[in-house]
Order: sequence, then C-alpha cells, then structure tokens
Amino acid sequence: MIKAVIYARYSCDNQREESIEGQLRECKEFATRKGYTLVGSYIDRAMSAKTDNRPEFQRMIKESAKELFDVVIVWKLDRFARNRYDSAHYKATLRRNGVKVVSATEVISEGAEGIILESVLEGYAEYYSAELSEKVIRGMTENALKCQYNGGYIPVGYKVDENKHYQIDELTAPFVKEAFLMYVNGRHIKKIVEYFNENGIRSSRNKPMTKTTVSTILQNRKYIGEYQYRDIVVSDGIPAIISRELFALAQQRTEQNKYAPSASRSEIKYLLTGKLMCGDCGSVYAGESGTGRTGQKYHYYKCVKAKKRDGCERKAIKKDEVEEAVIEATVENIFVDEVIEEIADRVISWQEKESTLVPLYQRELAEVEKSIANLLSAIEQGIITSATKNRMAELESLKIDLEVKIAREEIQTQILTKDQVKFWLKNMEKLDLASIDNRQRIINTFVNSIYVYEDRFEVNFNCREGFETIPLDIERFVSRLEIVGEPKQKHTNRFDNMRLYGNQKASGITSRRFYFSLRQNRTNS
Repeated sequence: MIKAVIYARYSCDNQREESIEGQLRECKEFATRKGYTLVGSYIDRAMSAKTDNRPEFQRMIKESAKELFDVVIVWKLDRFARNRYDSAHYKATLRRNGVKVVSATEVISEGAEGIILESVLEGYAEYYSAELSEKVIRGMTENALKCQYNGGYIPVGYKVDENKHYQIDELTAPFVKEAFLMYVNGRHIKKIVEYFNENGIRSSRNKPMTKTTVSTILQNRKYIGEYQYRDIVVSDGIPAIISRELFALAQQRTEQNKYAPSASRSEIKYLLTGKLMCGDCGSVYAGESGTGRTGQKYHYYKCVKAKKRDGCERKAIKKDEVEEAVIEATVENIFVDEVIEEIADRVISWQEKESTLVPLYQRELAEVEKSIANLLSAIEQGIITSATKNRMAELESLKIDLEVKIAREEIQTQILTKDQVKFWLKNMEKLDLASIDNRQRIINTFVNSIYVYEDRFEVNFNCREGFETIPLDIERFVSRLEIVGEPKQKHTNRFDNMRLYGNQKASGITSRRFYFSLRQNRTNS
C-alpha cells in the first residue's frame, strides 16, 4: 500500500488560480487513479511559494521523517516551490526520507527527459514568481505615488475610502490623539493600553490592545500625515491626526526611556530620574551608586554619555545635594501667593476649553437611535424577519452601551473650581518634606526638567515660563569619588509620573499637565 498526502497552496496574488477545493479534488482523483491511499493533507491558504515560510509545508517536511507517507501529491509543481534551489533542497530532504513528489496535472516521466521537463517547469514557475513580484511592486509603487492604500493593516484612527485613499476615522482618531497626549504627559504605556481597551478601541488586527501595539502606534509617522512605501516618502500624503510637535515630544520621551532603567530593583529612590539633563550634550543623568576606597557607599547622578565616554566630560553630581537644592527651589518658586493664583487661573482656563468624549458618544448614539427608528418603521409596515429582530437586538444593546459610556465620562470628568485648585495647592505646601514619597510627589508635579551646566543648574517648572537658575557650588555638588572599578549597583527610576519632557512652554500643555495632577490627587485622596 502506497500512502500519500496532498500538499495544496493558494496564493492571494492571483485570483485566477485554482481554488484550494479544486486542487484537492484533482489531487484526490489522481490518487484514486494511481491506487494511492490518502492519509492526510497539508494546506497553506493565501501563501506564496516564493518563500519557504509556509507553516503546513514545513510541517509536512518535518513529518516526512516519521515514515507516515510515501508520496506527496501536488496540483502543479509550482505549488511545491517557485524557485529551483528551494525545490531541489526540499525534494532532496524528502528523498532521504523515502518520499517522492508527484504532480496531479503534469505528466512527467521517470527518465532523464522527465528530469529535464521538471527542471523546465520549475524554471518557468521561478520566472512567473519573479515576474509577478515585479508587477506587484510596480503596481504598489504607482499606488504609493498617489498616496493610496497598498494593503496590510490600516492604522487605528484611519479608514480607506472607495478610491483607496486614507481618511480620518472620526470614531477612533480622538482616542489616538488622546493616547499621544497621555504619553507625553507622563502616563505609562500600560495605562494607555487600559484606556484603549476600556473604551473598546481594538488594534489594527481587531484584537485587544497590548503594550507592543501601543508602542507601535506611538512611533507611527502616518499620524503626522507622512505616507511611506519602500523609499517613497510624502510628507503630507495623508490627513494628519496629531501635530508634528506632539509626535516629536513622544519620540523624545521614548528616546529618554532607553536610558532610564526601572526603579523596581532599587532600594534607593533617585527622585530626579528622567528630569535631570546634561546642559552640554542633552543626555539624561542616570542615578548610580558606588563604593569608595574606604568602603563607604555613595549615591550620585551621572550623564549617560559621560559614563560611556561618548564625547561628554561632565562630572557626576551628588544625589542628596542636588535633590535638596531642587526641592528648595521648587518650594520657594511655587508656593507663593501670586504663583498659586496664576496656576489656579491656568487650570480653570484649560478646563473650560477641554473637550471630552461625550460629544463623540452622543453622535454615535444619535446614529443608533436613527437606525432603531428606521427599523421600527419597517416593523410597523409588517416587515418582520429574523434578521430584523437580530438587528434590533444589536442596536438596543449598542444604545445601552453608549448611554453607559456617556454617563461614565460625565462622572469621570470632574469640574474643579478655582477655590478647589488653590486649596489643593495649599495642601501641597503643607506636605512633610522629610518624607521621600512627598518629595517625589512635589518633584513629579511641579518640576519639568533640570539642566546641569558647569557653573549652574537651570530648573524648568511645569507652571512657570523660563528657568530658575541655581548657582553650582563645586564642593557641595560635584562628586569627587574615587570609585574602585565599576559601581556594584546601579539604580534609576523610570518616567512613570513625569508630566512632560523637555522645555515645553505652551500654556495649554502646561495647564493640561497640571490639571492631570490635580484630578489624580483628588481621586486618590
């Protein structure tokens, strides 16, 4: 008894190809004529033979070593492979395992002429694959020059119209923009994942959001209107969802995160991690610890580039001294009556301008209610089918879901008064600064960045324009440690609670960053 299996493949590149079902039918008829006993089949759908990355094909090759079958039947030889190298390689593997490849539709003898014919057929298949690839690339290049959709997954926030052009999806684009704002204002990617999933926004593959998909979104240049295919780049080729400035801030945070290892392994809190920057090279300062010759433990901050000896010679600075100086400067510059008044005014001004998701949900609800009314009209005219009933149930469920979302959004969007803002700021002023957590809270809320120069620090606050300059006392701040070897322990904090990166002075963003702090602390208190 000769045991046979069928290998079938269908490529989506050419819609005129024989379907999987057609291939299987002809292969089964061939097996019957030859007296083979079919023991299974391996099917790759929408796969190209140009690549050997075909799951079922690879499984068949692997299982051929188990002596489960003697013959592999293919509809045509090009189902097996479309270049001679791969064909020879895999046929040799099968031959070593005692398995032969036969074609159901091509008559090939076993002699020398059969080998030649097989080579010709495989050569043609290879040519066909290359020609098809060129045609596909040519067609996609033409599409790209017109900034048209070229296949693949459509990014969240976009849709494709009947002319294959990208258009903004009004239902999902606001969520994408909010995700970028959350990220540049210091929210962790995990929180952004939760935000998407709680609002029912799924990935391009129609799956729940993950950290990976959100990271991809935050780096996708399509959102600033940039169309790209191979080496074709069109700056304003598609409608932009966010500004280039917002995108640049997101990339800046991503870049800085590379040099800000997690604090989860650290017993020492480096309060300025992610905010302390080198005035010479622009790199972040990382918190580190080391042991001197006497065995004493030291904690300090050091420029990442200087540590790597990568063109910066800025010295390390003592952790406790610089943190104390920044706390003092913050208290002296923020907790002043006129500054508190200014902050409160900015927060209230931003709050009045801030839009919520309620209008979006209300528009969706209006569309659903309109569809329900149309169905009711049809029912009144006697048009009642199972499809009508199912659709009505779906719409009623969607209506309830939207009403719940609207109610939840209205509850979550707390409206603050100016007196509440001032009260919160006064309470912050009364915090016990001997507490490390309170010191961290002060820094996270009010300090945007600190730039270290040879003779000074420049502190940029979240709620004031410009910098506050602190003279640098060399003996007080600069670490003159003689570390034995490399530090035994390195500690740094991530940027989880940062409000914004870099020297951003736009009053709208400044107020927004501050308002997030207020809402968060009111909720937790």
